[in-house]
Amino acid sequence: MQVLKHPILGAVAMPSRTIAPSSKKITAQALILFLVVTFLITWGLIGIYVFAPEMAAATFGEISGSHPFFFLATWSPAIAAFVVVFFHSGASGPRAFFSRLLLWRCSWGWAAFILLFLPLVFVTGSLIKGGPILTPLPPEGAGPMVAVLFMMLLLGPVEEFGWRGVMQPLLQHHMAPIWAGLVIGATWGFWHLPAFFLSSTVYADWNFLPFFIGNVTLAVLVTPIFNSTQGSLLWPMLFHWQLINPFWPDAQPWDTIILVAVAVVVVWWNYGTMFTRDGAVTEVIPAERAFAPRTAK
Repeated sequence: MQVLKHPILGAVAMPSRTIAPSSKKITAQALILFLVVTFLITWGLIGIYVFAPEMAAATFGEISGSHPFFFLATWSPAIAAFVVVFFHSGASGPRAFFSRLLLWRCSWGWAAFILLFLPLVFVTGSLIKGGPILTPLPPEGAGPMVAVLFMMLLLGPVEEFGWRGVMQPLLQHHMAPIWAGLVIGATWGFWHLPAFFLSSTVYADWNFLPFFIGNVTLAVLVTPIFNSTQGSLLWPMLFHWQLINPFWPDAQPWDTIILVAVAVVVVWWNYGTMFTRDGAVTEVIPAERAFAPRTAK
């Protein structure tokens, strides 16, 4: 803050701009650190249960969706993201990085897509295969489902600190959003692979190839939302939360088929922004924040 003497007003604090750590310091080379930390945590923790299940169960307990290792494995992209931000920008970096959670402005079209259309995809897919409109409630009622819903908020959506928080902007420094989305989707799908070898998780009953295709499709779909909201982390997190909402019925494989068709339309409709880097978000950390002037006392 710069203070100047004014002949009438006295000491006046002039407007100042506090420069936050610049994302330009975080180069594409940081992707190596991000991916190493992400895969090392997830594949390391889950790998113990894949290659030495009896020893792992006896030492750490049976793996499940509520096991601490499962949470850590799921949070690894977020952990890696904060490692990258702290390593390149110091202690002030994470706070500025967190500010992207406050970017709440979104067009009504994308908001409706996330809040209304995505649930409709699951309902439609379920009805096509002769399933229910919503997941049947357990004998205990809606309470356990609501509890799971909020528990899910602490799982999948947290990944977005990594995928959209770090990986997407760094990739868009060098490639068009469509290619960044495809790369992230393939990475995201491959990252899940060890979970398919765990008999105690939901992945054991799924087929990896449709799941992989679904991951790529979803990463492409969320890309124009991410860029149109100027790098918001809030809306990708809501997008992710809808995908794992326990109230939406099992719609496989029709949900994937429908979303692939929708992704083709979305890419075509947003062709001008998906195949060019013009307007693509490339900042991991917001470059600067402005503060209003204050009068010194």
